[in-house]
Amino acid sequence: MTARRLGIVAVVAVVIALGLAVAIRSLTGGGVAIPTESPGPGAASTPSPSPSIVGLPRHDLTPGAINPAATQDNLATTVCKSGWATSVRPPSAYTSALKLVQIIEYDYTDKSPSHYQEDHLVPLELGGAPRDRRNLWPEPNTITLADGTSIGSKEKDDLEDYLHDQVCGGSMSLQQAQLAIARDWVAAWQAAGRP
Repeated sequence: MTARRLGIVAVVAVVIALGLAVAIRSLTGGGVAIPTESPGPGAASTPSPSPSIVGLPRHDLTPGAINPAATQDNLATTVCKSGWATSVRPPSAYTSALKLVQIIEYDYTDKSPSHYQEDHLVPLELGGAPRDRRNLWPEPNTITLADGTSIGSKEKDDLEDYLHDQVCGGSMSLQQAQLAIARDWVAAWQAAGRP
């Protein structure tokens, strides 16, 4: 391929990506932003994540959003019902396209999509908004914490399972779990004993 054709292909790719970014930005998916106020005494509370740790969700881009269909009053028919998360999961075409746009927005040095999974900050099994871009971010497969600890999607998945069990077992409210994971999932993972 000639240099001229490569240049044209590159320009077309950028135009398509920008068009996709504009289209995706217009979608909120019906989610509700995570409330910033404390849920009350005894609630899980964690600080905002450290911006120096590459790979953690940036609250200016991904503050978290919840699905208004899932509430504390209907846990048995929503988040605690077997198959709930699968029933609300968006198609991979949607999340794959969003991942490409968000890798650029997050200004990651590594632009390889295979090194990330488009993840829900507030997971579907805790009533996270399925399609709201405020609840999705390109989570690196591996994140290195300031102390050198290497963590990633497996640890977040383990935390999600732990919090889901706490909510469905009645040990924690849905809002407490949502706030804990949205504010700083790493701190919540550490506070839970690194499940």
